[in-house]
Amino acid sequence: MTNKLGDETSPYLLQHKDNPVHWVPWGDEALDRAASENRPILLSVGYAACHWCHVMAHESFEDPDTAAIMNELFVCIKVDREERPDIDAIYQQALALTGEQGGWPLTMFLTPSREPFWGGTYFPPEPRYGRPAFRDLLAQLHNVWQTQPETVAKNTEALGNGLARLSRPMETGDGQPDTRYAITTEIMDRSATQLVGAVDNVHGGLQGAPKFPQPHVFEFLWRAGLRTNSDTLKAAVTLTLDCMSQGGIYDHLIGGFSRYSTDEVWLAPHFEKMLYDNALLIDLLTRVWRKMHTSLYATRVRETIHWALVEMRDAGGAFAGALDADSEGEEGRFYVWQEDQIDELLGDDAGVFKKIYDVKKHGNWELKNILNRTDHPNPEDAATEAGLGISRNILLAERNTRVRPGRDDKVLADWNGLFISALAEASATFHEPKWLDAAREAFDFITTTMTSGDRLLHSYCDGRVTGGASGPGFLDDYANMARAALSMYEVTGDERYLDHAKRWATTLQTHYRDPEHGGYFFTADDAEQLITRTRNATDNASPAGNGTIVGVLARLFYLTGDDAWRAEAMFVVDAFASEMGRNFVSIATLLAGAEFLDGAVQVVIIGTRGEAATDALIDVTFQAPEPNRLLVVVGPDEDLPGSHPAHGKTQTDGQATAYVCRGPVCSLPVTTADDLARALDS
Repeated sequence: MTNKLGDETSPYLLQHKDNPVHWVPWGDEALDRAASENRPILLSVGYAACHWCHVMAHESFEDPDTAAIMNELFVCIKVDREERPDIDAIYQQALALTGEQGGWPLTMFLTPSREPFWGGTYFPPEPRYGRPAFRDLLAQLHNVWQTQPETVAKNTEALGNGLARLSRPMETGDGQPDTRYAITTEIMDRSATQLVGAVDNVHGGLQGAPKFPQPHVFEFLWRAGLRTNSDTLKAAVTLTLDCMSQGGIYDHLIGGFSRYSTDEVWLAPHFEKMLYDNALLIDLLTRVWRKMHTSLYATRVRETIHWALVEMRDAGGAFAGALDADSEGEEGRFYVWQEDQIDELLGDDAGVFKKIYDVKKHGNWELKNILNRTDHPNPEDAATEAGLGISRNILLAERNTRVRPGRDDKVLADWNGLFISALAEASATFHEPKWLDAAREAFDFITTTMTSGDRLLHSYCDGRVTGGASGPGFLDDYANMARAALSMYEVTGDERYLDHAKRWATTLQTHYRDPEHGGYFFTADDAEQLITRTRNATDNASPAGNGTIVGVLARLFYLTGDDAWRAEAMFVVDAFASEMGRNFVSIATLLAGAEFLDGAVQVVIIGTRGEAATDALIDVTFQAPEPNRLLVVVGPDEDLPGSHPAHGKTQTDGQATAYVCRGPVCSLPVTTADDLARALDS
């Protein structure tokens, strides 16, 4: 056996191709060998930008003595969790069932039939952090495998039963599905009031450290704040966005947010930048800006999109997955500064810059400085801010001469879907057509290069589709790309985007639907059969596909008038309503979709796109803070489906005319932007 990762395209797997460990990618070769030799599997799951994955690699996987033990005792399989989220999801759930906190690197020990019997995340080479030394752990687990088969069997049975339960609806004491919960806005409002008590009232975010941005959680609070006009709920969101936008988690030189902060004040991130985080934060900042008109939010949206266009775009127009946390073997080296570097580069302007951006002689983090404006969040006078901008550009030019962090070049359909939606909404809100052009190019890349017939493909890298035996795309690919298609349809009116959304939603019903319990499985019925077929609506770092698809199906219902789409949306909502009793925060995306399904605010504009009067009404629609907005533009000679409340409505005196419809009732016709704004705000 030798290391077999050299022929892979995944940047993460290629990071390990020279390890002395005999890594094998997930597939028949590795699984067949484990079965034929009755040897346990050591499954290691991570991703290219993961700092602690690098640490464990340097400490253990690059060490010949540790590698020799691994090679002798186990079949060692390496998986990129971004290529194979289906594999990662199963074994993360298994680890959670043991009572351990999940994360990456994920280190799981499996039987040759892929059943988990023990696991963890990062293990050090020597005992520390309350964790055993990795080499000692390897010996102990192999001893259990050889001498205690009953223990292994007991663990695999318990974890297997637990995994099966997680893919079924919650049950009552008598084993029947729990139907006690119905999702209503009243329940969501009470839940939001409960959740806001967990928000850090000083620094924003949820209390404690580490802190993750969790945009879907704060969108849930924002929606409730708008529904109830609660200043408390809205302030929890704006405080969080303010602190993140001025903290060290934000890259103040070019834009973009890191994955999370290791502390409670948003100062010190793990420096990896993920495409999905930035997509979701652009979307949330845009939503909140529509109500608050905070210049900081508009600036952070513009800077973050600029960063993505400069540093994350693939040659085909789609977006790469992530930037690494490390460069030259050191976390954050690319991003941090010493005071004397700032002095040398900025000269006489260094003093004011150091004051505003928290630059200290001995550093603000591990003897180094992470730029942040936490203590100076308010804008200075115009001349000072202009000077700070010049200083930032000087530092950026210098930083660009450093050894750059690695970039994970994988194009992922689900993450690109999130970013396309964010670009489309931001382009319409902030009047930036070039952002819409970028969204269009990324969408076209996915639909041409990563599509086979009516099937989406999940991952593309180095000129070919990747992911091994995973086969078709996952639920999240379809849900996020369908949402992106509908965002593009609202902004452009191009029917091809609506057609894509309908096609992908139909494919989900054909290959992913769970007719017994409701909702959709994460994998297709013709994909690789793993030890379980996961099905849930739990948001993680990115929104759950079963949550996102509710909003997609609801929009298709309103746009087409076909009640089958509404029924399908309810099929998903009802499948996961019982989760309200377990952890409502975890299904925030599904709750947003349910709210939209129940109470969409449909803006119908009768006019011709490209004409000034029509475009003025469209612009007002995208400026409005209404979170459940749905825009439809129809020509003067067209009509809406017969079931639509605006069916039969016409223009007023031949002018572009708008109607705002809530439920079965539409407003009086309006023809001016001011009147439409008032109708939306009523």
